[in-house]
Amino acid sequence: MGNSESQSVQEVWRNQFSAEERTYLGDIFDIMSGSNTTEETKGGKAPKQQLTLSMLEAYIKGAVTGRMIIRMYNGMRNIHPMKKLNVADSVSKKQFLSFLYYTMRGSVEERSFVIQHMISSQPDGPVTGRQVKEFTEDVIVSVIHLLNKEKMLMGWKMEKTGDCILGTSRLTAYLMTELKAKGEDLSLEHLQTVKLGQDALKDWMCRASVIITFLHALVALALHLTKSEYQGELFSPNQVLPLCLGIEYSGIVTVLDIPSVIYLKPNLPSRNQRQWKLLFSSQAHGESFSRLSTQILHKGPTLLVVKDSLGYVFGGFASCSWELKPQFQGDSRCFLFTLNPKLGIYSCTGYNEHYMYLNVGQQTMPNGLGMGGQHNYFGLWIDSNYGKGHSKAKPRCTTYNSPQLSAEEHFTIDTLEVWMVGNLPASELSKTKSILDTDPEAQALLEMVGKTRLLGLTTSLCDWMLDFLNNRP
Repeated sequence: MGNSESQSVQEVWRNQFSAEERTYLGDIFDIMSGSNTTEETKGGKAPKQQLTLSMLEAYIKGAVTGRMIIRMYNGMRNIHPMKKLNVADSVSKKQFLSFLYYTMRGSVEERSFVIQHMISSQPDGPVTGRQVKEFTEDVIVSVIHLLNKEKMLMGWKMEKTGDCILGTSRLTAYLMTELKAKGEDLSLEHLQTVKLGQDALKDWMCRASVIITFLHALVALALHLTKSEYQGELFSPNQVLPLCLGIEYSGIVTVLDIPSVIYLKPNLPSRNQRQWKLLFSSQAHGESFSRLSTQILHKGPTLLVVKDSLGYVFGGFASCSWELKPQFQGDSRCFLFTLNPKLGIYSCTGYNEHYMYLNVGQQTMPNGLGMGGQHNYFGLWIDSNYGKGHSKAKPRCTTYNSPQLSAEEHFTIDTLEVWMVGNLPASELSKTKSILDTDPEAQALLEMVGKTRLLGLTTSLCDWMLDFLNNRP
């Protein structure tokens, strides 16, 4: 290659990547372009390194669809950091390195530039909403396929999660609602034909940051940039999915689908994003409110996920440990959400502090689990008489500004799950807490019938006690 181009490439490497990454990425390009040989041209100069579409296809080896390979190639060949170039039939090392930097570490403006050229084959032309929708669906499908192929689903199993195709459709639809033309909210139908420039794409990525995550993951996985000692710096699957504990070796099929997990993860506080553990599933633990209470008390922040009998999926994030008491608890980090038939997050309004509620055994107070609203008028309610619940919003829940989450105001539970998000609270790591510590009435009742209270009381006895308290006259 010429001396001026060599200096430009070295400048890109020096400014954008560490020394170890420069070596690694340079080797990747050499392998892809077939230039890691000793071949010389006349005069003893090394041949100019160029990457063609066929070389890229051969390297990726069908890991993603042909359409996505073309998108990536268009993104590479339209990049030149120094001057504007006509569309070329090959990609230089400088373009390749700039593409990697823009997609994995670049600014929103740089990433929107790449996406615009991945969406359209025209170097500087606008794109339509329909093209953005097709790209969005392509990138979601490609990333999930690559994570599955590379065994990087972080403990989530395709056969143990909900319908990924429907989940992808819902996530695509949600991301399209974040796309605006000239700052205006347009219907999805109208967006199909509207022309959008780089500024609109940049604004879109600022409001739908998961697109940045998908772009980074796509490039790293498709180009096999995770198979080196530097993978922690370049890409980690935990950027996309939390570590899943509790379903891999069980017979449980969670109501969550992979796209919905990807959607929920960045909406949680950062310390609750890395690891999720299934605490309760009605599939495994039975349809028992007492078992539900036993499983979720004092476990730190949790996600409650409900599927009603008509197929709607919804729930809430509890930012603090659940405690049995006849008062509201929690804080403003709590929120409600919907996953089916559409995705939505509903945060606190500040109108009141009715974030979380869990109570049993009271005659004058509601018995059950609730989030938001008022007594007997909750945004989400699970009755202690397990199997029934309600989501009341006329027109919105006062605490979370959420609409009715379920298909009908009063719903029947099909499946209920609770996930611990984050690590077990430090206060719980050093002790085994009895359920009786939260209910002195249950403790007194045991003493009356001559039972000895033991540390680590068996779950079955706990269930019997809570059932007795729930159903007593």
